[in-house]
Amino acid sequence: MTHAADDVPADSTVYKTLLESTKAIPWQIDWKTLQFTYIGPQIEQLLGWTPSSWVTVQDWADRMHPEDRERVVDFCVAQSQAGTDHEADYRALTKDGEAVWIRDVVHVKRNEAGDVESLIGFMFDISERKAAEQKLLALQEELESLSFKDGLTGVSNRRMFDSILDAEWVEARRMGQALSLILIDIDYFKQYNDCYGHIQGDTCLKQVAQVLASAATRSRDGFARFGGEEFVLILPGTDAASALTVAERCRSLIFKAQIPHDASPVGQLLTISLGVGTTIPARHETAIDFVEMVDQRLYQAKQRGRNCIVGAL
Repeated sequence: MTHAADDVPADSTVYKTLLESTKAIPWQIDWKTLQFTYIGPQIEQLLGWTPSSWVTVQDWADRMHPEDRERVVDFCVAQSQAGTDHEADYRALTKDGEAVWIRDVVHVKRNEAGDVESLIGFMFDISERKAAEQKLLALQEELESLSFKDGLTGVSNRRMFDSILDAEWVEARRMGQALSLILIDIDYFKQYNDCYGHIQGDTCLKQVAQVLASAATRSRDGFARFGGEEFVLILPGTDAASALTVAERCRSLIFKAQIPHDASPVGQLLTISLGVGTTIPARHETAIDFVEMVDQRLYQAKQRGRNCIVGAL
């Protein structure tokens, strides 16, 4: 194996100097022996491995992160056998066991007969780029998460509710299972704001959201702020009787919270009204129609004096 000018024509000293002064790391592999015939001295500064330690492609594979190794090696071998130029991103391991993101750009050199003769390439350190990509991805995920979260209460928002309902509606129709919905409205919340002020009103909404969220006890149960002072519970695989039980639990939890509401015609404590509905979705039914039906029951609860539940068994 050689790593000096032996493989480079005598009149190309300037060319070799230029190659070895760049950040990109040049290398060459003989296809027949699968041995390195050249690798730039920059490799030692980047990874800690001396140029003379890069003997065969096995050294290249062994110095790759285990999670990337099989995927990258299989891809590069297949592309090389096909005589196709290619590139691959992977984590190379330093001599100290650290990981450095590398982009390998490979040119397949053929002889006059058209057979693969050697592989010539450049390794680029793309760690900074990958770190920036990961930071951007994390930011995008955070923004996506925030877009499904109510800014005030921290629970799921209407957008998330719509998404969950669409998915659960399709699943309930496919499985022929019951799907229940509970719409909840804080009684006389306008009067609450008039009495205590909007800042205290916001605090109240946060407290109510926290209390009601605990009523959904199963992992698939969904809870969201529907809008204003309204909240909603989605209960997959829940029949009408069980849905009414959850609704009663909501009322009980709000009562136990003992939130004062001196301006309420119902009493001195904050109360809620609830509409409850259950269906096994048929093909001609839509989720929007179901929500409107439950909303009508919530309206009926308000008409009946509030602080009550309207559902059907």
